[in-house]
Amino acid sequence: MSKSQKDFFIEIMLLFLSIQGRMNFLQFGRYGKFGEQRYRQQFEKQFDFLNFNKEIILSHGSGNFAIAFDPSYISKSGKKTYGYDKFWSGVAGQAKFGLEISGIAAIDIDNKTAFHLEAVQTPTYADIEEKDMNLLDWYANIIVQRKDTFLKISGYLVADAYFSKKPFVDKIVADAQMHLISRLRNDADLMYIYYGQPTGKKGRPKKYNGKITLKDIDKNYFKLVLDNDQTSVYTAIVYSKGLKRNIKLVYEQPKGESNKSYLLFFSTDLELDALEILRYYKNRFQIEFLYRDGKQHTGLNDCQARSENKLYFHFNASLTAINLAKVEHWISIPKKERGAFSMSDIKTMYHNALLLERFIDVFAVPAYKLKNNKNVKELINFGKIAA
Repeated sequence: MSKSQKDFFIEIMLLFLSIQGRMNFLQFGRYGKFGEQRYRQQFEKQFDFLNFNKEIILSHGSGNFAIAFDPSYISKSGKKTYGYDKFWSGVAGQAKFGLEISGIAAIDIDNKTAFHLEAVQTPTYADIEEKDMNLLDWYANIIVQRKDTFLKISGYLVADAYFSKKPFVDKIVADAQMHLISRLRNDADLMYIYYGQPTGKKGRPKKYNGKITLKDIDKNYFKLVLDNDQTSVYTAIVYSKGLKRNIKLVYEQPKGESNKSYLLFFSTDLELDALEILRYYKNRFQIEFLYRDGKQHTGLNDCQARSENKLYFHFNASLTAINLAKVEHWISIPKKERGAFSMSDIKTMYHNALLLERFIDVFAVPAYKLKNNKNVKELINFGKIAA
């Protein structure tokens, strides 16, 4: 990167953390050091967000990671906007016109948080069909194309139950050389594996020992790995007819009013510990907090642009700013002393600092003398939410 590009990147990260309200080129021009046109031009240029965020994660994370993949709906109007189509919105519970990003994050298992890696925009369904692909193929190819980077972080991909389909699983295991951890539907068709001695009869040796009745599993076949007041957890290697492969199944039975309820988790890695599968999947939800903070605090929904490059830069800059805030103001604190990560408080601090700097510049007040340090800190923290 040139010096001007570095200066611009630092400036735009500070603006994403400082501006209260919408994040668009008009606002950047009002609050920033450069003119509005420069922000438009710089957003069109390429920046390697994936490797930038990878370095942040490997430098500051715990070292115990899983890669999380989750598409997210982005509200946007304008039929001339790249990728504008009808996509599923989980919040609305229906498909809506707008944009979609395929969000990829590194879940830090030990710190119980998510770091953004890259957001890849989904093209229109017509564009995907032109490449002789369906939507699931498109999602799988995003992982496959970036596998070399992902494998430096983790060999496990965590995704929700939508992705527990054979074409996606096969591509992740064979082409991306990663193991998938996901959920199964409660009506999944699963078979017991036959471990008995060969019968000696003619024909193919017996491989399976009947269908698994999920409401009444064979406790002699499944191994109990956890039993407490809240839940019982069993595990076994079983055959999935839908995925056409053996999987490590984790069967969780919450205790409560109904003993018939259960949840099914699985891994394509047959050696992975059952409780680790459960821990990896349940930490997957941390990626949703990235989207929440991005939409509420760093303008993930606010991009003014229509071009593919500008949209890519905006989405990734918005989520990368959260990484930087998390590293500077949360991960850097010893684990025992940390409270909950509050993006709202960090935005308040940076906004106050931006205004304070502006006042100092305009009034030429000597604010950075040692005797004024306490007053400056008090003003920067003004308006933070009390713990």
